This record gives sequence, C-alpha cells and structure tokens, in this order.
Amino acid sequence: MPRHLFLLLVLLAAAPLAVPAAAQRAAPETTFRELPLAARAAIDRGLVRLAAMQSDDGSFGGGRYGRHVGITAIAGLALMADGNLPGRGDHGEAVRRALQFVLANANEAGLLAADTSHGPMYGHGYAALFLGEVYGAGVGVDDAKVRATLIRAVRLIVDCQNDEGGWRYHPQPYDADLSVTITQIMALRSARNAGLSVPKETIDRAVSYVRRCQNPEDGGFRYMLRSGGSAYARSAAGVASLQYAGVYDDDAVRDGLAYLAAAEGEAERGGHYHYGRYYAAQALFLAGGAHWSEGFPRMRDEMVQRQQSDGSWTSSHGEAYGTAMSLIVLQMPNRLLPIFQR
Repeated sequence: MPRHLFLLLVLLAAAPLAVPAAAQRAAPETTFRELPLAARAAIDRGLVRLAAMQSDDGSFGGGRYGRHVGITAIAGLALMADGNLPGRGDHGEAVRRALQFVLANANEAGLLAADTSHGPMYGHGYAALFLGEVYGAGVGVDDAKVRATLIRAVRLIVDCQNDEGGWRYHPQPYDADLSVTITQIMALRSARNAGLSVPKETIDRAVSYVRRCQNPEDGGFRYMLRSGGSAYARSAAGVASLQYAGVYDDDAVRDGLAYLAAAEGEAERGGHYHYGRYYAAQALFLAGGAHWSEGFPRMRDEMVQRQQSDGSWTSSHGEAYGTAMSLIVLQMPNRLLPIFQR
C-alpha cells in the first residue's frame, strides 16, 4: 500500500484521540500540505536509519550515551509518531523491543534507568512519557506490566518533586531546574491522558515553579530560579511546560511565544539545537494559529536540509538522539501521539 494511503488510514483510525476540534479538522488534508514530498521522503529515510541503529538489547544510543533509557524512549516515540505501535507497523518490532528495554530497566522504586551517570531523571521523564503513550494506545506487549511500571514511575516523580515545585538530575527532592522539570511534566500529562491519577497539587506546584523561572524583562525563561538569563532552548521548554500543565490562554505563554519568535535566530547557534527545536515545535503546535502555520514550515525545511545522506541527523548527544528528535519534530503534523493534543 502506498505510504500516503497508509498514513491516511492511520490518521482516520486515530481521530478519536485528537481532542481539540481544530486538530481533528486539520487531518488529513492539512497534514499533506504541512509535509510536502521532500519532508515525507526525509522522514522515510530517517525512520529506516533510526530503526537500523537499535542494539540487540532493544536500546538506542551510543558512546557515553549507550544503553540509555531516555534516548531509547525518544527513539520509540519517533517511531510511534509514524503510526507504529509495539508489534504493529513497519517498525513495530523496533518499538516493541524499545519498550522491553525500558521495562527491563525499571527498579522497584520506580526509577527508569540503565545508566545513572548522566542525570537519570532526564531519562526517567522521557521513558515514563514513552510508557504513557504506549499504555494510552492500549496495544502494549504486556499492558498490565506497562501499567504497573508506569504507576511506579509516576509515583517516583510525585515523591521527588522539590519544595520549589520542580525536579533535578537525581530522584531526590533537593533542587530543581527547568530542563528536567519539563520532562516530568510531560510524563505526568501522558500518564493522566492514559487514565492514571496524578495529584493536582503536583501540577499546581510545577506551574508555580515554571512561572517563577520566567524573566519578566523579555518573556524568556532562565535555567533555574536564581541563575541565568533567557535562552531559546530553555524558553521553548518553559512555554511547553505551561501548556502541558494545562495553561494555554495566559500572558506567560504569550510572552514566552513572543520571546521564541524574537530569538528565532538563536536556535541554530550553540548547543542544544535538537532539544530547543523539539520543545519549540510542540509549543507552536499547541499554540496553533499563525504560531504554527508560520513557524513550522521554517523549522521543517531547516531540518530537512540538515539531514545527512544516510538519513540521520548528527548531534552532540549522538546520532540516535539527533535523528529521533528530528523525526518527532517533522512528524508532528501526523497528529498521532496523544501527548501532542490539548
């Protein structure tokens, strides 16, 4: 079956998950307009290349980020964004193996980590998000195990929220920064979408923390409450944090979006390129309107141009990370992951 017909059938089957009416109206016609042939070809090459990066144990990542649950989860999400589910679809087996790797590296305390040397709460947040998306789809290899693992992972997030309302590198409630906090907020949102209970107090405290990270002078966000000026990548994470916590029509979001538009030229300079684009694309998508219709095409064309001849995207965090992050951004018009809906 031609890819465009397969994608149309998948989009129609997934329509009940798309809560906002605007998102329902957008698919599938808008999807094909948002993803011209060059972008769809880049996605196809990227998916094939990403699947080929998977290790025998189901993990993704390499070098100092080898066997990393966070990168494995991001890769799993990138494959799911094409309509693949555990054991279903052209890359369904890769999703299934990624899921098994994440489940195999969950400890009794709920922490999802194969390697704790690189700030395990980063990986924990992405891995919990992946589990939430798989469980919400209802087609996990072992839904009971996915649910039980996800419940423990959510409980850990709730328990290690610090007094400021955020999270930091390790599962201890002693410190917080915005970059780790966004991963936990998204994981909690995905779990709630999938039907799990998430304390309202946890979300309210997280919103308070993110709001206090915003710089009133320019609308951007600092890394921590008491350090740093505004920067593109963390400001994208700040806006997305508020949106995933349920804050959409708010001055903080509007100011943050205005900062991102003004700082657009900063996105390609320095580090954290894929991280910044990953969260900025989500912030623009959730904001909708001109933010998305004008912002995404620029981001899409830029990413297509950055793709390597073998279908990958390079990154300081490794090829799997860069490729998976890029694919998630490019495939947002598919509107297949529940986390991207209001």
